[in-house]
Amino acid sequence: MNQGQNNSNQRTDEFAWGWGLATIAFDGTILDTWFPNPNVGNEEEKQAAFTQATEEGEPENLLQLSGPDQARGVNRKVMFVCSDLYVEPNDAKDVYLRLHILSYCLVRPNTINLDNIFSKLANVVWTNFGPCQADGFELTRLRLQQKFGFAPTVLLIDKFPRMVDYVIPKGVRIGNADRVRLGAHLAPGTTVMHEGFCNYNAGTLGTCMIEGRISQGVIVEDGSDVGGGASIMGTLSGGGKIVNSIGKRSLLGANSGLGFPLGDDCIIEAGLYITAGTKVVLEGEVFKAKELAYAPGLLFIRNSLTGQIEVKRRKLKTAGVELNSSLHQN
Repeated sequence: MNQGQNNSNQRTDEFAWGWGLATIAFDGTILDTWFPNPNVGNEEEKQAAFTQATEEGEPENLLQLSGPDQARGVNRKVMFVCSDLYVEPNDAKDVYLRLHILSYCLVRPNTINLDNIFSKLANVVWTNFGPCQADGFELTRLRLQQKFGFAPTVLLIDKFPRMVDYVIPKGVRIGNADRVRLGAHLAPGTTVMHEGFCNYNAGTLGTCMIEGRISQGVIVEDGSDVGGGASIMGTLSGGGKIVNSIGKRSLLGANSGLGFPLGDDCIIEAGLYITAGTKVVLEGEVFKAKELAYAPGLLFIRNSLTGQIEVKRRKLKTAGVELNSSLHQN
């Protein structure tokens, strides 16, 4: 979990629960689970919810969607799922519940256990008719075409679906639904432009403009702008162990890059990629960029004559970056 500067982002809630509708291939593989109304809370609240679920039984609105789908080769089953958020997920249903509570903004990124989730998720063919098993999909395509009279549209082949097919966050604009994975945390006021991207267990904590890439584990705080083509390094695929973030009212210029936690009211100029080990000069002294992690009010620029990366202290009379307020009234 990301400790950052303090523990203010840590929750006291230890459990998640909810009724879900699981899509299960005929060989028993869980393809997905949809939770339309998940909850989080403590042990006592979880036990009360479980008791209520046991007494009332499956909700009728989900039961109406359950049953076999011969064309897709799946069975849809209603089930009540509980998760201990501080231990490793048990299975795909457990993973999907955790991804849902992130996208519903019930928990923040880096505050729950998501260890080894790739091993628990199937690689799925996501279509306009719903998730399908990858193995033997050509026969599934044929059955769907025979049933509906036209071939299915394949949206993607991946372990993670699009967020908007499961969760519609409040007060958010998303220019391209394919570029936001389930498990993204998008706070009200966030705008993700058409080329913006947000991975699972990552996202925004307030009003933000996202035109670049937010990698897994990264959080962007209120009032900040990730410029077009900009990228924030994550911790997947052999990357470093530093969990990066952007503070409040900060700006990543177009096509820039960030590999260390950036503080409040900071700017990285367009086209400048700074990793944690990049040498920068501040007031005549050389630092590794990571040594300036969380420091506020800094401007990172490259000297066009020497190529040296220089850091200037900004003279802030007002907030560092001011977003267009009307643009983010979503």
